[in-house]
Amino acid sequence: MTSQSRIRRIGWIAVLALCTGLYLMLHLKVHAVRSDVVRAERQIVSLENAKLLLETEFETRASQQQLANWNRLEFGYRAPSAGQFIENERQLASLGTPRAVGAPEPIRVARNGDADGAPPFPQFVSPLTGKPVDEKIIAPGGQHGRASGSPLGDSGPMRIALGAVAGGGTE
Repeated sequence: MTSQSRIRRIGWIAVLALCTGLYLMLHLKVHAVRSDVVRAERQIVSLENAKLLLETEFETRASQQQLANWNRLEFGYRAPSAGQFIENERQLASLGTPRAVGAPEPIRVARNGDADGAPPFPQFVSPLTGKPVDEKIIAPGGQHGRASGSPLGDSGPMRIALGAVAGGGTE
């Protein structure tokens, strides 16, 4: 191998290294430009969304103004004043009208009590055995006795020991 061929090889390696370095710099520059383009596209989309939001807001406010003008000029609507509000249910009921001729009867609500001559409440029957439930099970110790045939008595809701009804022990 002569020195000329060695210099030629070193020259080709240097040119190849220089071309590789230039290619790498060009590739990085292209990648940076591509990143800038993507960033600009995202910013454009963001600005378009903001523009759409502002257009919608503008149209909504313009519509509100147009509706306010129509209400004031064409329909004569005004905001309610303090005298237009009612204070209680009696004032609301006073706004009602009497029943018209031929209108159906109002719905009546049933109530349980002997004052109206209603029959006494039937005796409790166990759903498991089908036999009547003993009065001691319903009101142990006589705390919640039945008053006038009502299952609730005068003391409110009652508590039934389910274990005693099913034939087991107490609660």
